[in-house]
Parts: sequence; structure tokens; C-alpha cells
Amino acid sequence: MATQLPAAPVSDAGLRRLGGVLILGAVLSILDATIVSVGIGVMARDLDSSLPTVQWVASAYLLAASLTIPLSGWLSDRFGGRQVWIAAVGLFTLGTVLCGFAWSAPALIAFRVLHGLGGGLMQPVGQAIFAQAAGPRLGRMIGVVTLPATVAPVLGPMLGGALVQDLGWRWLFFGLVPFGVATLLLAVRVLPREEPAGTRDPLDVRGLLLLPPGLGALGYGLGEGSTTFAIAGAVLLIAYAWHARRTQSPLLDLKLFAHKAFTVASASTFLLGASLYSSMLLLPLYYQQIQHTSALAAGLLLAPQALGSAVVLIAGGKLLDRFGSRTVMLTGIALSLVGTIAFTQLGDSPSPTLLTISLLIRGFGLGATTTPGMTMLYTSLERSQIPRAASAINVVNRIGGSLGTALLVAVLHAQPPGAAAFGTTFTWALGLSLLSFVPALFFPKGTRA
Repeated sequence: MATQLPAAPVSDAGLRRLGGVLILGAVLSILDATIVSVGIGVMARDLDSSLPTVQWVASAYLLAASLTIPLSGWLSDRFGGRQVWIAAVGLFTLGTVLCGFAWSAPALIAFRVLHGLGGGLMQPVGQAIFAQAAGPRLGRMIGVVTLPATVAPVLGPMLGGALVQDLGWRWLFFGLVPFGVATLLLAVRVLPREEPAGTRDPLDVRGLLLLPPGLGALGYGLGEGSTTFAIAGAVLLIAYAWHARRTQSPLLDLKLFAHKAFTVASASTFLLGASLYSSMLLLPLYYQQIQHTSALAAGLLLAPQALGSAVVLIAGGKLLDRFGSRTVMLTGIALSLVGTIAFTQLGDSPSPTLLTISLLIRGFGLGATTTPGMTMLYTSLERSQIPRAASAINVVNRIGGSLGTALLVAVLHAQPPGAAAFGTTFTWALGLSLLSFVPALFFPKGTRA
């Protein structure tokens, strides 16, 4: 299987420009997955629809993204990362415009599916493009493409709250259109040209019928508390695993997990995804339900975590070079634990200052845990394997996030309502973070796998 690579090495300055464009796309994709949550109630009222129906505006995007993430590796191999990423941004921007003009809840949900098909491709394809262009410089520049994953989920509710409050729900979409158009124009100019498509592997149709629906059903079942969907999703994923071991060119190559470094990094990503995404659900809920803040205020209160992550991610490469992957990873996990402890005591009403400082520390920890895993993940493989690896690791991260979120939501709902319930649930989140120490112990001492 031949994979398209940049026709010429990319300079450091070119790599920074490339990273800047890819950041714009990743931020748009992740923002859009989180920004609409604050406008669901207003949408239901304006479109004269029920709240359960309009909830599908959020779910439709995530389910559509689940369909395209596993397909991203094959598409990149077949058509080239540059072409796929530009097409994804174009599809995403078109979906954004259509969502803003939606005249009914069913129309809005349909346009959100179109939206998600493009958004699901942007992050894995963008990561693969950057990793291939960076080569051995990946370790010191990986923060460029990992920054959006930790910062954008915090910015989404904050930006969404401001837009809904001042301009109305349609501007949750119209507000992103100029950024989508700018990203598209910059991508055409900046993304490196590639050699002609090389792979002759046929599309794994059977895998396509098993893996994306399995991910979508599992994610929906866990997120909505539907046992039927969750079991159906798990069965489809098991069936895909059986199929992938017996086919020559599977949609998602499970043979990647034969690489020890890739497996260790994947296990770490799975556990950290479970901890990060579940906590990102709990924190806004606590501030809005217990502290009775607005969505905008809740987003602002979460800003210290985003700031802490950003600071460490920007310095991530230098930290890896100086201290090595294992030390940075273990330190990051320890900081995440320290930053979570105060939230386990919510029943005792800890001071707002303590919670703010804890979020900042937690952000430092989350930023430190992101860089070593992504660096080891991509440097442990041949360049031709990177597009498929990016697809696989985004699938692993999504499954981890779905399972972690479902676990903590179940724990929260099992408690009597109140601040103490959130404290107990954060204790479980602390346990998820503790588990991530296990794969971290197998990280290399240096920056390379």
C-alpha cells in the first residue's frame, strides 16, 4: 500500500504555517460539536419542536462524525490527505451555512448530518498530514495539532452562550461561516502538494457496514442511556474485530496494535479520553445546576483549565526533549489528579478560588499528558501507516470518551441530587485518572518509542 507524502520536505516556517491552518480546522470541528448544546432550548422554541427531537441536533453531528472517522485513513491513502482535508472543510462549511438557514427541526438535523460528515474527517486527516510533514520534528511541534482537542471543548459553551444571548441560535452557525471560508482558502494555499494517489486497496465495504454503525450505536447508546443501542454497537464492533483479522485490507487495521509503542499510546489515549470528556461534561453541569450560573458564565469559569492546557502544550516539545516522555507523562497525570481532588469535596462547598486554582493545575496536567502519547504514537510507525493510525487513534479516543462519560453520568444519576453527588462522581473520575498511570509506566524515557 503506497501512501501520499509531501513532494518536498517542509521547512520549520512552513510547518508552523501548516499547523496554523490545521488548528483552524480542528477548532472549527470540535467547537461545532460542543457549541450547539447551549442553544438547544431556544432552537426547540423557535422551530416549534419538542426538546427530545431537537436534542438530535447535537447527536446527529456526533453520529455522522462516527461514520467518517474510520473511513479517513482509506480516503487519505486513496485520494491524498490534502484533497480529503480540503473537501472536508468545504463540506463542513456548506453544512454550517445550511444549518443557519434551517426552517424546521428535521431540516436542521439533516444539515447537521452533512456537517458531521465533514467535521469527522478534519481532525484525523489533519493530524496525519502534520505528522507526515513534521517527521522527526514531530516531538517539538506536536502541541500545534493537539492544542485544539483540549482548548476547544471549553471555548464551545462559552462562545455559544455569548452568541445565543446576543444574536440568537442561528448565529451558532452563521458565526462560524467566515472562519470556515478562511480556513478553506488558506488550506488551498498552504497544505503541501502530494504525489498521485497510490493505494489500490479496495474499500472494505463489509467493514464499513460494521465499524461506523457500531461506533455510532455505542456512542448514542452510552450517551442517551439506551441499553439496546449500546449492546447493538458492542456486537457490531466485536463483529468488525472478527472480520478485520480475516481480511487483507480492513477499514481500520487492527495489526497496528501489534506495535508495542502504538498499543501503549492507544491505551493511554483511551483512558485519558475517558477522563477528559467525562469531566468536560461534569464541570459545566455542576456550575449550571448547583451554582446556577449561565452557560456563558460556566464557560468562563472553565477557562483556567483551557489556559493551563494551552501553556503546557505550547511548551510540550521542549519538555519532552529535556525530561523524556515517561517523566512528562507521569507528571501530567499527577497534576491532573491534584487538580481533581478539590472537586471530590464539592459536598463541603470548597471556595471558588480553590476550584479555579485546581482547574488551572488540572489544565497543566492535561496538557502534559497529551504530547508524549501523540508523539510516541506517530513516531513508532512508518510514514505510510500514519493516515490509518490517525483514524485508529481517533476511534479509540471516541470510544474512551463515550465509555467514561456513560460511567460518570450513571454514577451521578445514582446519587441524591446536590453538590455531594458531583463530589462522589468526581471521585470516580479520579479513579479513571489513576488507571492511566499503568500504560504511562511503559512509556520510553526519551522522546522516541
